[in-house]
Amino acid sequence: MTNGLNNAGTAFLSSLKSSVRKHPKRLTAIIAAVLLTGGGGAFAVASLAPDPADLPMVTVTESVPSLAMDAELADLSSIGALALYRSDITRGNDTPEAILQRLGIADPVASGFLRSDALSQQNLLGRAGRVLSAEAGSDQALIRLTARWAPDDSGSFKRLVVERQEGGTFASRIESAPLTAGSRLGSGAITSSLFAATDAANIPDAVAVQLAELFSGSIDFRRALRKGDHFSVVYESLEADGEPMRTGRVLSAEFFNNGKTYSAVWFQDGPQAKGAYYTLAGNSMNRAYLTSPVAFTRVTSSFKMRFHPILKTWRAHLGTDLAAPTGTPVRTIGDGTVSFAGVQNGYGNVVHIQHANQHETVYAHLSRIDVRQGQAVSQGQTIGAVGQTGWATGPHLHFEFKDHGRQVDPMATALRSQEAAPIAPAQRPAFDRLAAQMRIELTAADQTLLTAQTN
Repeated sequence: MTNGLNNAGTAFLSSLKSSVRKHPKRLTAIIAAVLLTGGGGAFAVASLAPDPADLPMVTVTESVPSLAMDAELADLSSIGALALYRSDITRGNDTPEAILQRLGIADPVASGFLRSDALSQQNLLGRAGRVLSAEAGSDQALIRLTARWAPDDSGSFKRLVVERQEGGTFASRIESAPLTAGSRLGSGAITSSLFAATDAANIPDAVAVQLAELFSGSIDFRRALRKGDHFSVVYESLEADGEPMRTGRVLSAEFFNNGKTYSAVWFQDGPQAKGAYYTLAGNSMNRAYLTSPVAFTRVTSSFKMRFHPILKTWRAHLGTDLAAPTGTPVRTIGDGTVSFAGVQNGYGNVVHIQHANQHETVYAHLSRIDVRQGQAVSQGQTIGAVGQTGWATGPHLHFEFKDHGRQVDPMATALRSQEAAPIAPAQRPAFDRLAAQMRIELTAADQTLLTAQTN
């Protein structure tokens, strides 16, 4: 009887041990249930858990396909040394070594070629402001050097290319290509002056000048700017191979001054049509006359009585003197015809332009004259340059405005010349589409300013 019980117990334990090995998780669940229902049996069943070292271990091996196929690996292996690209701007005191060093290139052969090459000497060395781009190998040897510049207002640019040949020597060539027009956004906040704000926003001075001209009839940029005034602008960028060469005209702008918003958008209905500026609502911003014959300057003597610096007597000053360095371009403030261009008494080099409605403008003390008598000129066209000829004690422009032969205050007359004609009905649909697009871009530019201020 005892042997039978022993045999039965041995068989039970053997069976239990086999079950533990085959179903360890099920046994764990049973033990957990027992512990939850009666914690007192914990020590009794703990010894029944299998030793982890006795559990069976299975190794599974499975092949995984490569993400890069053989053909793709072959393509990668066919790529040689990587090329490095860098860009810079030329400086007036540049030497070949200085240029290459700034571009991260160590190539004595290239340096020697730039020093001896006639095209490089004429168009690269000592020429400030030219846009450089260079391609070099991983060994810092020059592969290709390109310099780009726009020599005039013809709408094209020149490209000097210095390139390594198969034998390791270099060759150079000059190419010409048309500039491409793109647009850029800008915005700024007034802290002291318009030019300080545009400088802080990396907006070119040429754009700042246009902003001042666009809104000069509504905003006094010398006295009416307030801290916190801000502006947004979309302007044309003329580019060479994707590199900006110069700025074109302002395409649209908004100026927030002293609680009021002023807007402008350039609209040209077709390539042959004459474009003009309008408000975003469609009212014309055209003026019969510009507010100043010099882009952005200061008045040193206005239309009033003054003590003449040469004659040493009090007499009426029947014009306005505008201070500017010698050589500063002088432009006609309106369409007209040159009635006189030459030397005239105390005026020195002077240009007279006859306009509509018996109006005449006079531009005196010029250092040079760029027009001839009888020539038709259009508003904004350069007619000469600021100088110190005639009775002038320093470089400036003496500017007069005559109405039926009588001198009047030129600045006041220009400000009264607003032509507020709205957009023509036939052009309205095209204008509305353009204005809607410009609103989106101006809002994006303004949002960039707000984000920068909050950060």
